[in-house]
Formats: sequence, structure tokens, C-alpha cells
Amino acid sequence: MPDGRPDGKTAFRVDARDVARVGWDDPARGTITWQTLLSSDATPSSELVCGIAHLRAGDSFTFHHHQQAEVYFGISGHVVVTVNGVEHALGPEVTLFIPPNAVHGIVQATEDVRFFYTFAADSFADITYHFPS
Repeated sequence: MPDGRPDGKTAFRVDARDVARVGWDDPARGTITWQTLLSSDATPSSELVCGIAHLRAGDSFTFHHHQQAEVYFGISGHVVVTVNGVEHALGPEVTLFIPPNAVHGIVQATEDVRFFYTFAADSFADITYHFPS
């Protein structure tokens, strides 16, 4: 790592129990919270960002889009994710691929939900979210 960037060749582990949950400063973006597990600004990683998203019953994730494709993998609970106007049921053991620039969001969770998410990017800061005005 001569330039200070991770070389991507060293294995390491992250325990989600040690990672704080964060959320949007503006509740108009949704009440979802998440734990970023891999992001080059916090871990010795590159090329992938991933984490765990959390919604309580009644929480939402405002419709948005970003340049990067994204993948959701259901861990617990069930929720409907709308992608480009089409509803997709996400639950345990279910994977949802969200294409680049697809408008997606969660209107309202009806139960507590957790899902794994990942992007092909070095850092979570590289993901520019575009929300409707």
C-alpha cells in the first residue's frame, strides 16, 4: 500500500455488532438505518461497499437512484421494494438486483426487516444518492 490505499489482498473481518447504525439527517429521505460494513474510508477494502439495512415496522426508504448497481439480500422480515415502478417482494434468502440508475425505494415496512446490501464502489461516500425534490 505505498499510496495509502488498501491493496485488496489482505483478508480481514468485521463484526456487525461492533458497527454503529446511521441514518439520513433529513427524514424526508426515509427512516431506514444501516451499518456500513465495508467502505474504504473505514476498512482496508476496495472495490466493494456493503452493509446491513434495518427497517422497523412503519419505516420507509424514499424513492431514489444512483449510478451504481446495487444488490439486496434478505436476512429477516419481508418488505416490498419498488424498482422502476415494479414491486418486488424481498424476504429471507431472496436476492434483488437493482440496475444502475433505477429508481427504487420502500414505501413502508409492515414488519421489522434486515437486508444485506452491496455496491461496486470503493467507499460509501462514492455513492451519490438522487432523491426527488
